[in-house]
Amino acid sequence: NVGSGTVREMQQWIEYLTLDGQSPMADLRRANGREEPWAIRFWGVGNENWGCGGRMRPEYYVDLFRRYSTYCRDFGENKLYKVACGPNGANYHWTETLMREAFLQMDGLALHYYCRRGRKSSSATEFGEDDWFAQLKAALQMEEMVSKHSAIMDEHDPGKRVALVVDEWGAWHEVEPGTNPRFLYQQNSIRDALVAGLTLNIFNNHCDRVRMAELAQTVNVLQAPILTQDEKMLLTPTYHVFEMYKVHHDATMLPLDIISTAYEYEGDAIPAVSASASRNAEGKVNISLCNLHAGQEMDVECELSGMTASSVSGHVLTAKKITAHNTFDQPESVKPAVFTGARIDNGRLYIQLPPGAVVVLELE
Repeated sequence: NVGSGTVREMQQWIEYLTLDGQSPMADLRRANGREEPWAIRFWGVGNENWGCGGRMRPEYYVDLFRRYSTYCRDFGENKLYKVACGPNGANYHWTETLMREAFLQMDGLALHYYCRRGRKSSSATEFGEDDWFAQLKAALQMEEMVSKHSAIMDEHDPGKRVALVVDEWGAWHEVEPGTNPRFLYQQNSIRDALVAGLTLNIFNNHCDRVRMAELAQTVNVLQAPILTQDEKMLLTPTYHVFEMYKVHHDATMLPLDIISTAYEYEGDAIPAVSASASRNAEGKVNISLCNLHAGQEMDVECELSGMTASSVSGHVLTAKKITAHNTFDQPESVKPAVFTGARIDNGRLYIQLPPGAVVVLELE
């Protein structure tokens, strides 16, 4: 807690949790019932210090980071991975200051970005195509931010030792009616699935620098994969996207170029298709695609370079209504289904993407 905590408090917490030897803090842990230390690797040295963590200037925070991180010490075999508070969205001055003054003391730099923009409605489930379009356009800004922050990091760290850690991202809607506004409980629709899919595609395509990325909340808060109510639980569309994208875990990113038809709406335009690809240890290629268009199917033709594929299979997550979401009465309204809209012909892959859909394919 760099905002209101002390260096001593921080150092003692690390010692209490991770020291496997004898010390007052390690002995206190044992007295409290825990003999063995915890293997805690990742440590954020401050959080949102540009905002709720102290409203600091980067020039002030970077000095605090240098001071606090000096006392983040390794004990035994537990090696700390120190993540500095990074920028709020497109604050490139923050990244420049931190990388210039402190990149040798950090392992990661944390970027936070939530897409909250709506034209008419901020509701998670009551909106029209205008708000659908505005939300996805805002989510696509992650591409520009990751690219520009990475370029600044490259100037100071060309070896890419420091990771860009996007440890808070996603959609931020109004809370559900009748719930405590401070608890940030919101629903999750097929639109949020598109936000998750296109954002994960961006991270996949920048995996040389983005090596950690988390939804900050898992259950009941903001873009949550899981919602609960008393003894009930449901999986949101965002959960299903994360499950579908597991195929990219421990795989090798494959670069791809997309020439996409524009999704035009009321004089504005965004790319209609987002995608990323990888090859796993068994040699199978997985391609994840998002059709952002709310009402139009997209035909995708893909040239497969460097491989000969004979079969394609996959799953799709989509819905008939752009506001579709799961409820405790109907918890499986939005869930993945087998996808049959892809074929291989003469070494080329042809895909028919339904409107508002996330598709993950496996090629062999």
